[in-house]
Amino acid sequence: MKQLMVLAVLLSTTLFANAQLTWQNVDSAFGPLPKGVHVYRTNTALAGKPNIAYYIELPLKNKQLSFDALTGNGKRFTPTQYFEQHASPLVVTNCTFFSFANNANLNMVVSHGQLKAYNTPSVKQGKDSTRFFYVTRSAIGISKKRKADVAWTYTDTALQYAYVWSKPSTGTGSHADPDLQDLISANPSLPKPVKWKMQTAVGGGPVVLEAGEVKVYNKEERMFVTGLQDKHPRTAMGYTADGKLIVLAVEGRNPGIAEGATLEQLGQMLKQMGCIEGLNLDGGGSSCLLINGKPTIKPSDKEGQRPVPAVFVVTTTSL
Repeated sequence: MKQLMVLAVLLSTTLFANAQLTWQNVDSAFGPLPKGVHVYRTNTALAGKPNIAYYIELPLKNKQLSFDALTGNGKRFTPTQYFEQHASPLVVTNCTFFSFANNANLNMVVSHGQLKAYNTPSVKQGKDSTRFFYVTRSAIGISKKRKADVAWTYTDTALQYAYVWSKPSTGTGSHADPDLQDLISANPSLPKPVKWKMQTAVGGGPVVLEAGEVKVYNKEERMFVTGLQDKHPRTAMGYTADGKLIVLAVEGRNPGIAEGATLEQLGQMLKQMGCIEGLNLDGGGSSCLLINGKPTIKPSDKEGQRPVPAVFVVTTTSL
């Protein structure tokens, strides 16, 4: 059975590689757009299945563009509501995972250099276990110098900045809410973490692209551990070596029209766009990408756009 599963994964990858997606420029449907900003759409089948996806390409060095994250301050709003409440941003997309019970973000959010939301610090090893995995959830950040980075992060309300590792934590311990020293002690093989002084950042997970190669860190980040081949609507972000930020939305759960993507396929898509690092964000019914207030993919929830407690936004300014 294990050999058959491996074969299925390899076959899926081969089908994707042999049928590169064709992306069509659809700037005219979402304009006006600042210089260097472009929007693309594909309906090329993904491993033989119906597929619709959009992405927007944003040059990080374009000073007309301002990158930020917004939170609902304990409430959830639809992406369109964020658009209407915050001076009509060029881009609005969902980002963090969250709790339906209390609307809390489960991933970090940084706005104007300030931590506005924090990561889940740990997950239980088992239902009745007293041991915990000390998770370092992945995030994408943009610095004051307009450089993007994807990293595995740790946050704490007692710390001004997030701390990052070059690899995810594999450590365990007995504390449900570990501090930074707990994580360092539990991961002796990893280099010590460093401060991550990002101007803007949003978290999600898992990483699906590292150093230009598809690698899905679902097991290491303790996310979708048994769901590697599940197809869902997806939201993802990455960046290219020449300084372009990519925001990608994949439609799904729309039978016969768009079935969604696996995490591995998401990484392949980002790689095809030229990204060198990229990560999955909250997906499913949360997936939504607005460009100049206009929707791209069709939300999978029957009610339409799902209210979320945080969004990533790009606004434009006149120079």
